[in-house]
Amino acid sequence: MNIIVCVKQVPGSNDVKMDKVTNTIIREGIEAIINPFDVYAVEEALKIKDNFGGKITAISMGIPKVVDTLKEVLDLGVNSGVLLSDRAFAGADSLATAYTLSKGINKIGKYDLIICGKQATDGDTAQVGPSLAEKLGIPHTTNVSNIEEVGADFIICNRSTDEGYEVIKIFLPAVITVVKDINVPRLPSIRTLKSAKNAEIFIWNLRDINADKNYTGLKGSPTQVVKTFIPQYDTGTEIFEGTNEEKCNKLALRLLDMKTLFSI
Repeated sequence: MNIIVCVKQVPGSNDVKMDKVTNTIIREGIEAIINPFDVYAVEEALKIKDNFGGKITAISMGIPKVVDTLKEVLDLGVNSGVLLSDRAFAGADSLATAYTLSKGINKIGKYDLIICGKQATDGDTAQVGPSLAEKLGIPHTTNVSNIEEVGADFIICNRSTDEGYEVIKIFLPAVITVVKDINVPRLPSIRTLKSAKNAEIFIWNLRDINADKNYTGLKGSPTQVVKTFIPQYDTGTEIFEGTNEEKCNKLALRLLDMKTLFSI
């Protein structure tokens, strides 16, 4: 089975700065890590490969430094990596990202299953996986917490819901997004570290994947961040002195004052 797993490099800290002109995250100079949800996507791909054979290709979009993230997943046993890197891709929203990834995946060629993390921690939209499936014209399901069966042309999986889970049979090729409950990620082994030395990482630009620049990056993003800010919380403590009866009376009067204030 040929599996493609989508991974993203995200800031490793909540203390991030924004570009005031483009309203995008300034990634230079801050620690970068693999998106936590994508670690589980990689592990699920590795489990399927262990049981059924085949190969895994990791794909990502970003600056040249993202090669480091791809090297991390190659160390776990992923066969090869693809980085989509071009200035034309910068500032993409979820739709432009899905378009660019779809063009890269079309260049990769034959695949049976595409696995994504549920969402990225720097955006939390959970839109790229489903949007990618629509761009590729293949079925998808989200929030997968368990894969029960893998067939020649289908998989049966559990999809988490607010009420429990749904059992979904989906025909291949398809896209699934996974949640953290699906597995326990492994650590690199000596065997996978050795094989990673011979694994290839391909770096493709706009022309390489035959993408239309009008649909990539900021230019191809129908949604843009207009303003970002860190919420300011103004909290305080008020202490009432006296006997228990006096404190209760003071509290009651204070609550009445607050009720009057918020009813205006």
